[in-house]
Amino acid sequence: MANKPKGSAAPSGRKLAVRVKTAKSRELSSTLWLERQLNDPYVTEAKKLGYRSRAAFKLAQLDDKHRLLKPGMRIVDLGAAPGGWTQVAIERTKALTSGARIVALDILPFDPLPPADVLHLDFLDPTAPAVLKQALNGEADLVMSDMAAPTTGHRETDHIRIIALAETAYEFAAEVLAPGGAFIAKVFQGGSEKDLLLRLKQDFTTVRHVKPPASRAGSAEVYVVAQGFKKPRVA
Repeated sequence: MANKPKGSAAPSGRKLAVRVKTAKSRELSSTLWLERQLNDPYVTEAKKLGYRSRAAFKLAQLDDKHRLLKPGMRIVDLGAAPGGWTQVAIERTKALTSGARIVALDILPFDPLPPADVLHLDFLDPTAPAVLKQALNGEADLVMSDMAAPTTGHRETDHIRIIALAETAYEFAAEVLAPGGAFIAKVFQGGSEKDLLLRLKQDFTTVRHVKPPASRAGSAEVYVVAQGFKKPRVA
């Protein structure tokens, strides 16, 4: 993987816009998606730097702003495929030399990213929490979730689905986070995330909504970033 220029979490330079002709066998939505990909500077920069997805820049930007990743950390990456966030976590925790432990899980298979432990498993499988805990082998300093359910095109339904995933991710995070740990999850802003935010505000010192620059302007996605986990004392 190519090294990312130090301090850079954004693409540089300009290029001419690419227009894609609609083929008879291709739907208009597919043509628009392809055109958007070809003209997306983050897609271009990801390829240049060896990242597996443009989403890598989202985590890099979140880390630049909130200092989430440190050498030697234990991290769980949920919804990890194809591995962009895992790559950034490996880089910024200096996992190859610091002893950091990164466990990445997704229902979709993706190529190994040593020294991360890659698990091909549905997070909603009842066995997933136990498998993750065994691989983590200790408390986590950070649990991050970029999970997203397949979209239906119905905004309210899609919102409810992604919030449900974020809530499930936090149920797991609350069990494994060490005191002072952090939690990141993708959400869509709307009424149904209030219960999640209320719990996070009770369990963490700071909770923020953040939309990193790499999130597409037209997307409703934001990330909830919770830091300073207040682990309950066992009586």
